[in-house]
Amino acid sequence: MSVATMTEDLKQIHVATVKILEKTGMKFLHPDVIELLQNNGIKVDGQTAYFTEEQLLEWIGKAPSSFTMYARNSKYDITVGGDNVECFPAYGPPLVLELDGSKRPAQMEDYVRFLKLYQQCDHFNANGGMIVQPADQGIGALLYATLLHSDKCIVTGSGKADEVEALMDMLGIVFGKADLVNKPRATTIVNTNTPLQLDRTMLETLLVFTKYSQPAVIAACAMAGTTAPITLAGTMALHNAEVLAGIAVAQMMNPGTPVVYGTQTTTSDMKSGSIASGSPEGALCYQYGARLAKAYGLPCRGGGAVTDAKSLSIQAGYESMLTLLAAHGAKTNIIIHAAGIVDSYSCISYEKLIADFEIIGMVRRFLKGIEVNEETLAIDVINNVGIAGHFLTQTHTMRHCRKESFLPEISLKGAVTGDPNQEILQNINKKMDKMLAAYARPELPEATVRELKKYLADKGLNQAELDKLG
Repeated sequence: MSVATMTEDLKQIHVATVKILEKTGMKFLHPDVIELLQNNGIKVDGQTAYFTEEQLLEWIGKAPSSFTMYARNSKYDITVGGDNVECFPAYGPPLVLELDGSKRPAQMEDYVRFLKLYQQCDHFNANGGMIVQPADQGIGALLYATLLHSDKCIVTGSGKADEVEALMDMLGIVFGKADLVNKPRATTIVNTNTPLQLDRTMLETLLVFTKYSQPAVIAACAMAGTTAPITLAGTMALHNAEVLAGIAVAQMMNPGTPVVYGTQTTTSDMKSGSIASGSPEGALCYQYGARLAKAYGLPCRGGGAVTDAKSLSIQAGYESMLTLLAAHGAKTNIIIHAAGIVDSYSCISYEKLIADFEIIGMVRRFLKGIEVNEETLAIDVINNVGIAGHFLTQTHTMRHCRKESFLPEISLKGAVTGDPNQEILQNINKKMDKMLAAYARPELPEATVRELKKYLADKGLNQAELDKLG
């Protein structure tokens, strides 16, 4: 990576980033991390570390520009980096939004049902994590459910060191603990506390993930106007400082460990002070985050089908399309929250999940563009049909009609005789029912299931609740 090759706007953001980390620094709320920083020649005052440009670039330069995540089923293995784009599930909502606009706490049954829907969607090669947060379940139970109901690449939660070590133990039961370093199996999100802090829990998560060479997404969610400057250039400079400092520390923990540059930064609503996740400013931040990451030679995460809408509504549709298109267009490697999120990350909706699956298909078809060659130009077909003819019955039409055009499953086309709102909801429910009916639990040896159950039971989890999962 060479700063000299950056575009002028990125270069100015980089220079501002260095000035922030040299003058104000970044606070790391963990004594082991402070000691690690000091041992590597980083200036430290109390819990605050100060990086020079040379130090920053040296350490982030040790991170790989791309890596492979390995799924239990190898057809879902993914490359994280370059221009490859992967959709990841929702992450973090504690509530489920019902169709009437009411909200309810998420249950473990919801978590499993969402796992099955993501498993059935061809747009997703990863599953799990904090799709929803059932109040009475820890991250170990969520990983167990993920291992049981999905064979895609794994997303996990974050937590204290002993909780995250337990996740690694569970992955070891399934994949072999010694082999994790050679085949990354799981990722999680390590969120900064804007402005310019990383707390103890996030650092403990990072310490354990880097210990086993499992990739962590180091992400900032700065909010322009509240936790960051109102101007997006200043917000991105602050964001960049936090993420790069986190990546540098991850490389000190284990040089060469895979990491992902994460961007969930957006603006604040100046009327209320709340986050504006589905805003054009957020879409711009996702794009700039991807551009910065690629300029530094780092894999990137950002975006999603995110919205501040309070229901399955027009607002939910246009905001989700904007943010998803921005992330895809920037070739963001990992798009977390790619389907289902509503109400500023606080809720997930079954109906919006299915709608977002269709939006992903539309976005991907749009970005695929137009293929131009002798076959697709169809000159002979046009000349054969001639003036005032039609193309519906042409062999050429039959040959291309299922792959040239996007074929929606829930959108309404043509004449509709009933209430169009009810028609589209019926299509959503039909699609959801079809996906759930087609779901088959991926094979996992019974001996492995028993070992996982015993491990979690020994950790104090309710055996009866685990038995309900299968």
